[in-house]
Amino acid sequence: MATKVHLAQQPEADELLGRSPLAVLVGMLLDQQFPMERAFAGPHTIMRRAGWDDLDAHEIAAYDPERFEALMAEPPVVHRYPKSMGKRVQQLCQYLVERYEGDAEAIWRDVPDGRELFKRLNALPGYGKQKAQIFTALLGKQYGVTPEGWREAAGAYGEEGSYRSVADITGPESLEKVRAFKKEMKAAAKAKG
Repeated sequence: MATKVHLAQQPEADELLGRSPLAVLVGMLLDQQFPMERAFAGPHTIMRRAGWDDLDAHEIAAYDPERFEALMAEPPVVHRYPKSMGKRVQQLCQYLVERYEGDAEAIWRDVPDGRELFKRLNALPGYGKQKAQIFTALLGKQYGVTPEGWREAAGAYGEEGSYRSVADITGPESLEKVRAFKKEMKAAAKAKG
């Protein structure tokens, strides 16, 4: 897969995200109620703290839950909610082991179309409609995973030239544009009441 990305804004973490489909899935999972770049740095932090050379769904799925929670909670925390997000990361990996033999890339490798890609992502533990759409857009815009209909499946996140989500972050400048867009959306939602 080896893609150059700038999601975590940290060279080692971004290098892992560029070569590990599991890391990108876990980063996306962690991207809620937490700064985007810290969420996407999470997979690298997990790998480093566990003493691994790479992330492996089998290892994470089988890891002692209390020890995994402690690993997530060690300062600086991997996520604002280390206990619940630690469980979610393990559930995601267990699902990948059960359904895809632990091969995260199998979710999108040879996928026939964007609808099927979205369906597979939406079925992942911890992924809902919006997260599945954003991840579909991220795969299409930055990882070259462009089955027919991927933009439609990604909804507004698939629009070319937009700055709506992590799918549009290619460096510090685009990160600020995405942050500004999210701030506008929150303000508009708050104004509606």
